Amino acid sequence: MTSAIQIPGYIAGTWAIDGVHSDVSFSVRHLMVSKVRGSFRTLEGTLTTAENPLESSVTASIDLASIDTNNADRDNHIRSADFFEVEKYPTMKYTSTGIRADGDDFILDGDLDLHGVTKSVPLKLVLNGFGPDPYGGTRAGFTATGEISRNDFGIDIHMPLDGGGVVIGDKISINLEIEAVRQP
Repeated sequence: MTSAIQIPGYIAGTWAIDGVHSDVSFSVRHLMVSKVRGSFRTLEGTLTTAENPLESSVTASIDLASIDTNNADRDNHIRSADFFEVEKYPTMKYTSTGIRADGDDFILDGDLDLHGVTKSVPLKLVLNGFGPDPYGGTRAGFTATGEISRNDFGIDIHMPLDGGGVVIGDKISINLEIEAVRQP
């Protein structure tokens, strides 16, 4: 029998992701020499922090049309059938399947549904804390990082370079800064 993990300041409850104060960003190798970065502007979700943190859960949805790489032409191309096919697959969804301790941090296991494909994607999770907000509510903050292969999700555009390599890498680094508001 294992005992529950104790986290100073931890608050159990149901939380709504605050899309205005959260950030979902990514980076991908470009031309084999640098990285292109981008983010998604529209996301929503619910977190449940259980009395035992290892029994907590999350569901989140991201509007793929809200992609922003600081270049409108590139954003429109990424929305097209070459990449996301947002008209057919408008959202990316993540549903946790478990959480486990990893030293002082955690691994959030879950399924990512993207481009009509669902794959298991673990995220390294850091609990940033809990605290009051100026409106009489309570906020929680989390950081999560991970990596996916775009090819695993059927986003397999190949644009080779003349000297070797590719225009766009396969591995996508993911960074989430999530702020959530406790629900009554």
